[in-house]
Amino acid sequence: MEENTQLLPYLFAKFPSRGRNKVKALLTRGQIVVGGKVVTRHDHPLKPGDEVQILSTGAIEHRQITAGMKIVYEDDAIIVIDKPPGLLSIATDDEKERTAYHLLTDHVKQRNHRDRVFIVHRLDRDTSGLMLFAKSPEVKNQMQERWEEAVVEREYVALVQGSVKADAGTIDTWLKESKTMTMYVCRAGDGVHAVTHYRVLERGAGLSLLEVRLETGRKNQIRVHMQSIGHSVVGDKRYGARANPLGRLGLHARLLSFEHPVSGKTLRFETAIPRSFRAALKPADE
Repeated sequence: MEENTQLLPYLFAKFPSRGRNKVKALLTRGQIVVGGKVVTRHDHPLKPGDEVQILSTGAIEHRQITAGMKIVYEDDAIIVIDKPPGLLSIATDDEKERTAYHLLTDHVKQRNHRDRVFIVHRLDRDTSGLMLFAKSPEVKNQMQERWEEAVVEREYVALVQGSVKADAGTIDTWLKESKTMTMYVCRAGDGVHAVTHYRVLERGAGLSLLEVRLETGRKNQIRVHMQSIGHSVVGDKRYGARANPLGRLGLHARLLSFEHPVSGKTLRFETAIPRSFRAALKPADE
């Protein structure tokens, strides 16, 4: 486009042969993506250089499935969810059905009983936030094989014990898994390399709220790295936490940006910091 306009007039001009109601339905069904984000507002402003993508099927924005789990984005190839704490990513010997995988499988089978979903990456049971699923084994394999290249941004927020002195820092160690399946810091070269960057967002009530960016994606990386600097994630008894002001693990996958496996476009999703995280920073008498 060559001049500023709004989304609906732009779509009318782009699809002159379609009825106005059918064009509006593209927005209602979440089939319009501007700058990597699904847009449903008719008056969304467009400026020269904005890229508008039309999805073949509707994306679903913030559709709650059950147990607090929401679909943030869906198209023919992928699903992005906002997983609540306490929900497993995939089945274990003790829990088969109350999992993100099982809930999403039921969701896609409502349209076609042959449809399936495939986990691209996992979140711990007690970690909340953004998680990516594929709709075919080909897309799953492609995303997993290119994960380090495909992921543009991946950030968490962590509520940790104590007042972290440095406003920002990097934790660069090697990690290894014990016989009890607990990760620990080991000597260089004797395990897997792990790098975590953090920045303090707020401090208060003997706690710190951190923005955490992963340079590598190792099992329990944030949890063991926070323990290694003396600031365990709250609610994380396995990795040294004494406090549990949230009644859950203080870890939330807030931001996920990646290259779409089919279109190649960069998609970016961000969720709000859980209110309970900020509330825990305030003195009890406030």
